[in-house]
Parts: sequence; structure tokens; C-alpha cells
Amino acid sequence: MKTILLIEDNDFIRENTAEILELAGYAVVTAEDGKVGIEKALATKPDLVVCDIMMPVLDGYGVLHIFNQNPQLAGVPFIFLTAKTERTDLRRGMALGADDYLTKPFDSSELLSAIAGRLARFQHLKLEYDLRAGGLSEFLHDAQQVGNLTTLSADRKPHAVPRKQIVYAEGDEAIRLYFVQAGRIKTTKNTTGGKELITGLHQAGEFFGYKALLEGTPHHDTAVAVEDSVLLYIPAADFTQLLLRNPEVSQQFVRLLAGQVREQEELLLDMAYNSLRKRVADALLRLHEQQRALNPADPLIQLSRDDLAALIGTAPESLSRTLSEFRQDGLLEVTNKFIRVLQPDKLRRANW
Repeated sequence: MKTILLIEDNDFIRENTAEILELAGYAVVTAEDGKVGIEKALATKPDLVVCDIMMPVLDGYGVLHIFNQNPQLAGVPFIFLTAKTERTDLRRGMALGADDYLTKPFDSSELLSAIAGRLARFQHLKLEYDLRAGGLSEFLHDAQQVGNLTTLSADRKPHAVPRKQIVYAEGDEAIRLYFVQAGRIKTTKNTTGGKELITGLHQAGEFFGYKALLEGTPHHDTAVAVEDSVLLYIPAADFTQLLLRNPEVSQQFVRLLAGQVREQEELLLDMAYNSLRKRVADALLRLHEQQRALNPADPLIQLSRDDLAALIGTAPESLSRTLSEFRQDGLLEVTNKFIRVLQPDKLRRANW
């Protein structure tokens, strides 16, 4: 049963509207002003909000603003009730992210139709999408349906990128979001001394190039194919619409990206405070887990020594010495073509 939060200061309208919604099969939570409505929403997250605009304590615009700012409430479908029909009021509400307007007086069929329509649009979206199993197309299709983004899939054909080809260079204009369908892409920055540092390693099922789009700036790094890869392009305009047109769609996309941001933060802390042996061990374990997700039977790490050194932030010579020590301890199998982690638990528990 869907829960509707009804925020209305007029006792007669609130009681009659709640009765209509209950007869239609909805669970209804009522509030006499915006402040109480926020408190009740935080206690029990509603599936949809029907909210008056002109109220004491906190008006409807204030309620919607707080919903948008609170991660727990952002993205809940929001319908305004108002006796005011001026165009400026409509624009203000839509600019804040309102999904619909009902002008008082309204009849029960109009109310129920608006609610059913909003709930039907939002129920397309899932909490999780498996990007490695075709979830990108599924996610973008659902987002297109919910957000009515007619051009979202206009440029989604696969693009082959050969090994060592630059996808974009530092300073290039950010014109699209990239999704790795196959292969691997590294993002790099060069120090003032010309030393390369890998800031990200993106494999099948991952996005990259989104930071510059979110900031509205040129790219701050360079993206290069580590191996022959296949990329999907999402134009910048469609990406912007995807995030801004509909808060629920934006939430889903943020969930997909949050893991990448968290991993980069952990990598920076690792480089700043840990010993070389610890940094090498942690990097190998991360790569081992990534490869195990792709190939559980034999998760080989196939990365050049130069790239692995740039990922860790050390010289190739120092990396080679550390790998030799780990190999002598029986933790790794090391060849010219790959590295195989033989004892991940021992490598993880070691006090470097």
C-alpha cells in the first residue's frame, strides 16, 4: 500500500481529501503545516506528497526545498495544492522540482488521476542496476521513461577505442559522459616533474568523465585506453537533463557513482599515509577483487609495471622490488604478462 503525506492547513480540505485518498486504497498521513509535515516525513518516508502552498510556520515552497536538500527525502514525488494560479507561482514551484499542480477547488477524479500518474512514472526505477549485465541500457531506458528524455539514447552506439588511444586530454572540453562496455580506461595526471599518476582505473560496467560535466569545466585529467576497449557515449546535454529533470533519476545515478568516489578517497589516503609495501598490497588486493568479479575462476591482474607504479604513486623500480619480495614470500605469482594473487587473506592481514 502506497503512503501519501497530505500537508494542508485547512481542516475541512485536509479531512475530506484524506478520506478520498483512503477510499482509493492509500495509507494517508496528515499534517496541519509544513513543519509538522517534515517531521512526519522523516519518521515515515512517504511515497508521494500532496502539499498546500500557503501555510503558516512553513509554506509549501519551504517544504519542497527541505525535501530536496535532505538525502532521506529527496526524490519523493511532490504535488502542490494551491488556490493561486499566477504564472510566477507555477514557475517557482516547477523550478524547485514540483512534479504537478492542482488548483483549488479540485474534484476527486482530478486528484486521484494526478497521484496515480506520478506514482506510475516513478515506480519504473529500481534501487540497483547491474551495469556489467546490461544494466546501463536498462537504467537509461527507465530514466528516459520517467524523465521523458526523448534524446537520451540518441548517441549510444558502441565506439571501439584501441589500446593506448587517448579518449580525452587534460584541458579538453567536457562534451559527454563515458561508459566502459569492455576493456579498461585509465585517467591520469602529470606532476610538475613530468611523472604520471593514475587517478582512476575504469573497467567494464563503470562510468568516467563525469566530474568535469558536474563542475562545468574542462577535463582535469587525461583518459587513455589501457587495452582495446569499447565505450558508450552519453551526450553532456542528456546527462544534465538526466540529473536535473527528475530528482529520483538523479538519486539513482548518484548511487552508481558513489562507489567510485569512495574508492578514490581511500586511494588518496593510502598514498598519503601508508608504507610502500602496504600501498602495493592494497592496490593488488583491489585489482584482484575487480578481476575476480569479471573472472572468478582465474582473476589475473594484467597491467604493465609502469601503469601499476603510476597507480600506486611510486617508481617502477621500487614496485618491482616489492613484487619480488611478495613473490618470495609465496603471496604472488609474477610473470611478464600478469600477476596472480595466491594468498589474498595473508596479503590483507599482513602488518606492513
